[in-house]
Amino acid sequence: MATITRTAPAAVLDDAHVGDIRGALGTIAVDDFAPRVGLPAKLKTLLAIVGPGLIVMVGDNDAGAFSTYGQAGQNYGTRLLWTLLLLVPVLYVNQEMVLRLGAVTGVGHARLIIERFGRFWGTLEVVDLFILNALTLVTEFIGITLASAYLGMPKLVAVVLAACVILAAAFTGSFRRFERIAVAFCAGSLLLIPLFLAIHPSGEQLARGFVVPGLPGGSGQMATVMLLIIGIVGTTVAPWQLFFQQSYVVDKRITPRFIRYEKVDLCIGIMIVVVGAAVLMGATAAAFAGSAAAGHFTDAAGLADGIAAHAGRVVGVVFAVALLDAAIIGAFAVSLSTAYAVGDTLGLKHSLHRGVRQAKGFYAIYAALIAVAAAIVLIPRAPLGLIIEGVQALAGVLLPAATVFLLMLCNDRAVLGPWANRRGTNVFTSAVIALLIAMSVVLTASVLFPGITERQILSIFLGCAVVSVAGGGWALIRSLRVHSSVEVDRRDRESWRMPPLNMLSKPVMSTGRKVALTILRSYLAIAMILVFVRLIQMAIGH
Repeated sequence: MATITRTAPAAVLDDAHVGDIRGALGTIAVDDFAPRVGLPAKLKTLLAIVGPGLIVMVGDNDAGAFSTYGQAGQNYGTRLLWTLLLLVPVLYVNQEMVLRLGAVTGVGHARLIIERFGRFWGTLEVVDLFILNALTLVTEFIGITLASAYLGMPKLVAVVLAACVILAAAFTGSFRRFERIAVAFCAGSLLLIPLFLAIHPSGEQLARGFVVPGLPGGSGQMATVMLLIIGIVGTTVAPWQLFFQQSYVVDKRITPRFIRYEKVDLCIGIMIVVVGAAVLMGATAAAFAGSAAAGHFTDAAGLADGIAAHAGRVVGVVFAVALLDAAIIGAFAVSLSTAYAVGDTLGLKHSLHRGVRQAKGFYAIYAALIAVAAAIVLIPRAPLGLIIEGVQALAGVLLPAATVFLLMLCNDRAVLGPWANRRGTNVFTSAVIALLIAMSVVLTASVLFPGITERQILSIFLGCAVVSVAGGGWALIRSLRVHSSVEVDRRDRESWRMPPLNMLSKPVMSTGRKVALTILRSYLAIAMILVFVRLIQMAIGH
């Protein structure tokens, strides 16, 4: 049996990813191995590390999130707040796995999938990501146009100015300058605090919404409600986040000895995103309660109008500015996620430490996405609200496939060595995948059978749970029978890095695993088609 011990050199593919950590709020020298003793030293280190978790989570509360959470609040009050509480552990476990992969391997998510499971599966994942991210970027510019229209700015001017800001932030050729700009926009999310204080939703209703789960709407509306719930899942836990955070951790040059600091960064980001989502849902619920517009969501501009009618024009302006800020930070993250993944796939140099001349392909992809999304938004009479809702639902549908590959990578001991998943993480992540698939099954059933009831939905969930437990039990028994060919030395774990990829033997994809992945992708393709069917039905209904 082979034994994994301390490894050098590491697998880092781009020499721009090696060197000092130059964060927005501090620097750590590459040769700084001094122990962090005392609170001031630990805080100084944390400030230098903060960035990947904060940006990916605040970027998660983007224009699509404003629309999705606002729709939930306007149409159903606080009765869907419980979904946010359930998503907290999902957010942490998924993003903790990718930050661990990034710090230990020094390689982006897309490249790892390609190298460990083959170009076919890796390309499929990147194609899914590219399509979804392109559509998500359109929703960011939709948010920009809606916010700017409310603020009295012409659409063309707003789109061009926003595109210039988004491009300029990345084209500085300096990782630190980009991160400082991104963190400044992250600070803009604090605008939700005065919004909450001005509207002041009922604390009792918020608490009840968090702890009492339910499916509002009644028979005949389950398809609409499930589409919205999947949209909440898709906007809160989106596939682009996995690709973004792993590549950004690599680009920031974070290594295993700083993983615990990066986990704190992630927790700060999660706290902000969940509180922000709850504020948006609660504020819109309070603003529209008892009004004629309740239950008739149109788009984020309608939310701003309703909030202004309830709490005054100034509060409506605060909402619009917060939406504009969220759309720009979301565009930063989604565009970078795509450029990183395509750079991984095509073998391009891809780092914010490089200037435009040194990484032309990377910056060209980033710029092209921005330009196309901006152009699409300027098309007259596009159904903007439905586009946003559809993109979030699509993200929720595609998430299981992305999470499956993430789970397989984090159990690959040749890749993560002493950092590989423990059994508890595997059990939880498998349960999350099963739940996401069950939700897509419910969506499928609700589209095919619009009169579906809560009891029938519960039966579907229970059926999926039985199948999942049976499959999970079989996989666990099989894993206990098969001994790993790799032994792991867990001493000195913080200095362990993945060896160069050409030194690793590729894992063998069993026939059973290939069949399972093929079935999963085929089903998710059907679920994607049905999402579009439901959106068309809703568009015709409007």
